[in-house]
Amino acid sequence: MKPLIKTLLFTIPLFAQYPADSLFSAPDTSPLQKIFLYPITKWQRFSYNESSLNCQFAPSCSNYGAQAIHTHGTVKGLFMTSDRIIRCNANAFFYHQKMGGQFHSDGRLIDPINYNSTIHSPKSPVLAAGLSMVIPGLGRAFAGRPMDGFYGFLLSALSISAGVKSIKRESIFAPLYVGMAVTIYGGEVYGAYRTAKYYQP
Repeated sequence: MKPLIKTLLFTIPLFAQYPADSLFSAPDTSPLQKIFLYPITKWQRFSYNESSLNCQFAPSCSNYGAQAIHTHGTVKGLFMTSDRIIRCNANAFFYHQKMGGQFHSDGRLIDPINYNSTIHSPKSPVLAAGLSMVIPGLGRAFAGRPMDGFYGFLLSALSISAGVKSIKRESIFAPLYVGMAVTIYGGEVYGAYRTAKYYQP
């Protein structure tokens, strides 16, 4: 069974058809990164063929996540992916326009994994991160994005609650739920820092 899983994990796809495939197959991608890139390659086979799932950002959330994991490593990459998913909400266009963000030719909001902003932020990124460590979402609200903070709080609360319940029930899926909770919470703290540092008017 293990050889079969290993074969499926490390040989898909033979012919790259979607953006995450090239990163999955890159020679400098570690086995751990491949484990987390694999679901993204599968998701893109579905999302890229369903117009209702078109992302409002450029790169899309799946491409952003794949690039973040490949470029910054698994841990930081997952936190960055979680942050992006939290920000991909109904208020994204408003906040992007407010900060003077750029737009792609097709109207999508340009949001690269690496920002080279020269903005001198009036908000302290460290304080924002600290606030979100105490109460998820509070740091984003402090940095001027209260609705992002609301979504960050909601996802953090739901994931932490699911993680705690899975531990109490001694579920075999407890490691998965706890891992998701840690990722979302970490992404919220990282996102608060990034919001205060880069996403300012």
